[in-house]
Amino acid sequence: MRKALSTSLALAAVTALVVAVSANGRSTTATAATGIPGCAKDKLGLLDKAGMLTIGADNPAFHPWFGGDEKTKPWKFSDPYSGKGYESAVAYAVAKQLGFSKEQVKWAVTPFNNSFRPGKKSFDFYITQVSYSPQRAKAVDFSKGYYFVNQSIVGRKGKPIASVRSINGLRKYTLGAQVGTTSYDFIVKQIRPASSPKVYDTNDAAVQALKNGRIDGLVVDLPTAFYVAAVQVPDGRVVGQFRARGARERFGLVLPKGSKLTACANRALDRLWANGTIKNLQRIWLAHATGAPVLK
Repeated sequence: MRKALSTSLALAAVTALVVAVSANGRSTTATAATGIPGCAKDKLGLLDKAGMLTIGADNPAFHPWFGGDEKTKPWKFSDPYSGKGYESAVAYAVAKQLGFSKEQVKWAVTPFNNSFRPGKKSFDFYITQVSYSPQRAKAVDFSKGYYFVNQSIVGRKGKPIASVRSINGLRKYTLGAQVGTTSYDFIVKQIRPASSPKVYDTNDAAVQALKNGRIDGLVVDLPTAFYVAAVQVPDGRVVGQFRARGARERFGLVLPKGSKLTACANRALDRLWANGTIKNLQRIWLAHATGAPVLK
């Protein structure tokens, strides 16, 4: 980073994200009146015939995207049922707009890469930092964006990569990312390192590789980078972020191809942007994880 983010500041940032429980409770209930014309529950083609809304997420589900303690099995590390963390809060806000109470929502474990692969789905919509791409959209539906993404890179303090200030400067290092992610694509297409990047089945494995020194830098979205540096890697440092080139990268809800729910989910998100709910949730859960120098 141009001005190094200290561990104490990073930890404070993550703490602020995690402890914003009461504020989150207020924000998730302060949405506009629920119920969207033309989106009756029995017309949405829900997976659960009893009328429950099934939302998919990866497991473990990490801060700042999800929060809460491990209470509901089989969820590890945090609990999507808590309504805490940005994506859990957004999911419940969308559900409320569609007329579902919190008790009418159930969560289904779905590995990240399975969410956008062709085939039958175990969810009505999925939310775990899945970026839209035309290739992915051939197999699934995507909603409009609920978050616009900057990629970033995490290194380790005291290592040469920690002082890099440009994309050019990263090319001599060994970089890594989770398989199938836009982070991996960014390494290959934008950074173009001298050696092939390392790829890992899960972000957990990629983080472990950074801790063990098998890679010099880990590319992830910016809020995740702050969490990795503050909590998962004791000597981690957010080296910097990258501005998007061309169309802005966005996270969208993932839905089965041709889902009857897609148009209604978009209308729910339109409402949440218009009434300030999404902006408020970003302020609560992500505001402390947005500042990092831009590597050009």
